[in-house]
Amino acid sequence: MNSMRTFQTEDHPEVYSACRSLVGPERWDRLIPDKKLLNDPELLVRSLIQAGEQGMPKFLPDLARLEGTIENIRINEDRIPEDIGEICANPTVRLLELSWKNLPDIITRDKKKHAEPSPGRELVLVWKDLREKRVKYRVATQDDLLALKITSERINTESAAEEGNVSIGIIDRIIDEAVDQGILLSPSSKIVRDPSIFSVNEYIDGSFLSSHSFTLQWHITQACDLHCRHCYDRSTRSPMSLEQGIRILDDVRMFCRNRYVTKALSFTGGNPFLYPHFLNLYRAASDRGFSIGILGNPTEREKIEELIAIQKPTHFQVSLEGLQEQNDYIRGKGHFKRIIEFLKMLKELNIFSMVMLTLTKNNMKDIIPLAEILNEHADRFHFNRLSMVGEGVNLMLPNREEYLVFLDSYSDAIQKNPVLGLKDNMLSVLWYKKGFKPFGGCTTFGCGAAFNFLSVLSDGEAHACRKFPSPVGNIFRQSIKEIYDSPQALRYRSGCKACYSCKLHAVCGGCLAVAYSLGLNIFEEKDPFCFIDA
Repeated sequence: MNSMRTFQTEDHPEVYSACRSLVGPERWDRLIPDKKLLNDPELLVRSLIQAGEQGMPKFLPDLARLEGTIENIRINEDRIPEDIGEICANPTVRLLELSWKNLPDIITRDKKKHAEPSPGRELVLVWKDLREKRVKYRVATQDDLLALKITSERINTESAAEEGNVSIGIIDRIIDEAVDQGILLSPSSKIVRDPSIFSVNEYIDGSFLSSHSFTLQWHITQACDLHCRHCYDRSTRSPMSLEQGIRILDDVRMFCRNRYVTKALSFTGGNPFLYPHFLNLYRAASDRGFSIGILGNPTEREKIEELIAIQKPTHFQVSLEGLQEQNDYIRGKGHFKRIIEFLKMLKELNIFSMVMLTLTKNNMKDIIPLAEILNEHADRFHFNRLSMVGEGVNLMLPNREEYLVFLDSYSDAIQKNPVLGLKDNMLSVLWYKKGFKPFGGCTTFGCGAAFNFLSVLSDGEAHACRKFPSPVGNIFRQSIKEIYDSPQALRYRSGCKACYSCKLHAVCGGCLAVAYSLGLNIFEEKDPFCFIDA
């Protein structure tokens, strides 16, 4: 895809300010004796051309045309149409054909990127981003023109990919980028919380009730080169064929397209690198326009470079369970050092690195000291509380009082150490009590179980959350739409009834996995670590 640069009128609110600056205020007033011309860009341009004053920049009429168009769009109505039924062109979009290049740089007055105007045809795109309510403009790219052509002519994206001899993923990304920039308008996301259960209030706004993306956490294999003491699932499951995997990719792509959300995959396992067709499946996902992250174990540099050659992962997440002694007790001797060396390699390859820790009674004291080490090596460090299922029943959670003391110390540490992340939903409660803005909890929408997220195992079994048994269907026997819309998924998506009246419901919801592992009815009883008063 082409790299793009966007300009905004907020940097130069005065109409024709660039033209006026170039020729000087007095001369400009002499060239434009009739101020009514300022309200009609085309008449003004003709006046400038007719004036033909000696020493006047030859590109001045084109510059005036561009500035006039920007102002004309700026004063237009900025309300998004309510009847959008499909992706379409933003009605404010204007495509100017100019006979001089580099004119947008003059308007931005960016000396570092300023290029002198030169004769030559250039198409400049001007539009109002109706969500941000501001005018943007830039030299039109081939991607911009293709996105507008596909939508205005209602060309099927599959046909566009075939005609252009490119993957469907390239076309999807072009459309998604144009929607993100506001050049195209899209119907609202259909990944939406039930407003009768998740309400807007003085603390939570409507942005937390609708997700613009959907993520499939895909456990493509049960094979693993570790045997962690807290593993949630060491069961034997039937392997997935490459053909089955590709059918899942196509199904999820169409689901996201029909729900008007972007699509993301997190490849995991087991260890995804032990899946025999991983490279082929990764390439197929890239060809279909997915953003791709990896949750896995350390692997060879050559394997990461193979992935980068196809598409750089959005992130690579590894796990540590405390400082070296505690971690290696859980994950095996030498694991801590391997992770640190692997994180160094990810940094060299410019891949965003994430470290996840499963918080237990024994490793809670290690988290902040570990963060000090990881600040040098990782981009983000998160924790989740242990779910005592599978082999996790052999470990223990801290008691509620111990955990709340830890949260306070974590809150202090996060102000000083940028590697520390916000994930556990109980931090949402602490943030509220401290008067901070909501951050969105576990999946940026509180508990995202069966909402903007689903987990699929190698035998096709789909779960609302991987941290505890939460079956909602099987993707080999059902479509992702059928699974997502099923009564089972809706039940997990709604969370526990004890949270319905809480003003933090949309950014918290507690942890269903923790409640389940402590023997509670997750649909009725809330996370026992909750400490909110309301």
